[in-house]
Amino acid sequence: VQLQASGGGVVQAGGSLRLSCAASGSISRFNGIGWYRQAPGKERELVASISRDGTINIVNSVKGRFTISRDNAKNTVYLQMISLKPEDTAVYFCYANPNAVSLYWGQGTEVTVSS
Repeated sequence: VQLQASGGGVVQAGGSLRLSCAASGSISRFNGIGWYRQAPGKERELVASISRDGTINIVNSVKGRFTISRDNAKNTVYLQMISLKPEDTAVYFCYANPNAVSLYWGQGTEVTVSS
């Protein structure tokens, strides 16, 4: 599985971005797909995920501001981010769990939120 992430950039606080992650496989069959982020000097953290049955999990720190969605026809998962804060600054990585034993990462896309 190959994952191609895009959509990062530099925005002012309060701004919006939409990240995209295009997968080479059929994401509707994946156990899960979603986004992690890693801020400078911090550990990578799970931001949002969608499971095969459509269950969505979003970390508390971004609830109400970030939305994860997927387009199965395009094999693409999106992370819509609004009301961005400087603390959202990080490299965002998409990942995919096609099954219980496989994990794939996309290249990171950098998000910088200026105050």
